[in-house]
Amino acid sequence: MKSKKTVGIIGGMGPEATSDFFQKLIKATPAIKDQDHLRVIIDSNTNIPDRVQAILGNGPSPVAEIVKSVKLLEKAGAEIYVMPCNTAHYYYGEIAKEVEGEFFHIMKVVANHIVSKYPAVEKVGLLATTGTIDSGLYHKAFKEFGLKTIVPDDFTQLEVMEAIFAPWGIKAGKYKDAKTVLKRSAQKLISNGAELIVMGCTDLPLALEKKDVQVNLLDSSEVLANEVVAKAYK
Repeated sequence: MKSKKTVGIIGGMGPEATSDFFQKLIKATPAIKDQDHLRVIIDSNTNIPDRVQAILGNGPSPVAEIVKSVKLLEKAGAEIYVMPCNTAHYYYGEIAKEVEGEFFHIMKVVANHIVSKYPAVEKVGLLATTGTIDSGLYHKAFKEFGLKTIVPDDFTQLEVMEAIFAPWGIKAGKYKDAKTVLKRSAQKLISNGAELIVMGCTDLPLALEKKDVQVNLLDSSEVLANEVVAKAYK
């Protein structure tokens, strides 16, 4: 059996997105028996403050609670770390200082995946929280690879946020209306020139499926899971 690194998942942002990421990690693993799978330690820390509100200046920083998760995972034996929340990567630099071991950066992983698998793509549509979009993290990562980022207009972005955070939305465990809104938002990105769309929020794949969109729809959570599996085997 191959030697494997223990994976630590900084979770709870949100809990269902964490569970979804873990399932994708399992499915990405080329295993035929239990022992072939990676050892995975998950801290679903729901005490982590809202990332969007923090970035917009309306709430406390999530860094202290995220670092608590890092230290807990470290004590439990984690060797490589992953944070399946796009918005939280606004604080990646601060968190990385506290991490002993490899710490994956979801935007860089996604950007590299696009240029490797879709070399003809030049314009990438982005569906994400306002915090992620305003942070410019995807813009920066895509620009390094010569990709142009296309984001929703202000009204459409408000609809995307409602699809995630409203009482009828994804965070509340409701997907039907969220799917309708997100499909419409994706179509607007395509109309504005997007040749591929990235779901830059790990909650979005809970409602929006690849079959719902006319162009290639990348799930940042799935791309990250595949990269973790590739790196976790020594």
